[in-house]
Amino acid sequence: MSSAIPEPVTKLVEAFSRLPGVGPKTASRLTFFLLRAPDEFSLGLADALNRLKVDTRLCSVCFNITVADPCPICSAADRAADTLAVVEEPLDLMAIERTGIYKGRYHVLHGAISPVDGIGPDELKIRELVERVKQGGASEIIIATNPGMEGDATAMYLQRELAPTRVKVTRLARGLPTGGDLEYVDSVTLMRALEGRSDL
Repeated sequence: MSSAIPEPVTKLVEAFSRLPGVGPKTASRLTFFLLRAPDEFSLGLADALNRLKVDTRLCSVCFNITVADPCPICSAADRAADTLAVVEEPLDLMAIERTGIYKGRYHVLHGAISPVDGIGPDELKIRELVERVKQGGASEIIIATNPGMEGDATAMYLQRELAPTRVKVTRLARGLPTGGDLEYVDSVTLMRALEGRSDL
């Protein structure tokens, strides 16, 4: 960036550029938006970022992001403690919660097995999950990893690691999107829908 632009501006552009999905143009737009924004907006954003790092932690039970430990889901008396949904990221947990259907508890892995990216089982919260199941109380583990190579590899690894516990292990069903046409569905999705067909 040109030396005519002050260093604080270039530093913020560089910081925004490191965010996922933000390129140099978007980073510049965000920076100049904040320059023109009222002071209370920019300072409020700075305070929110600071509080994000200072006030949040991982739940010691399920590893979801929380302010209180254990998190509200783990400490809720009305959640089924015998059912655990294993998700890759806190965003996946939020997606399941938005359905309003699932009433069990969670375990957040913080990623998926991906040898290409150098992520193995030891980088995830898998050991903690196995220990949690060994302590008892779980009757079903729902593997809710994302469909795809990394999610499938993670699911197979979890199934193998949990086999000695003799706890029922299930996987989220996969199939056709509502409102979709068969002619536009990819062959893998269609294959999964055929394999997971159910009685009417």
